[in-house]
Amino acid sequence: MKVVAVIPARYASTRFPGKVLADVCGKPMIERVYARVLRSSLVSRVVVAVDDERVRSVVEGFGGEAVMTFPQHKTGTDRIAEVAKGIE
Repeated sequence: MKVVAVIPARYASTRFPGKVLADVCGKPMIERVYARVLRSSLVSRVVVAVDDERVRSVVEGFGGEAVMTFPQHKTGTDRIAEVAKGIE
């Protein structure tokens, strides 16, 4: 069985815009989250569901997989559902 982990990463956070790109000890937060998810022995693939080109660029820059989603989604769950529809 293959497990795909989808990480919702919204740039336009209302309380902390750009939080997913915030520097945490020299790396963007999303890179640290991505790396931790990859460490799971249960996960075969990791996809980041993004709403902004800046986030997509950073994710792809560290070798991650990013999928652009509808920017007006109200929740991370909506973003995950959109990506999941495109996964076999």
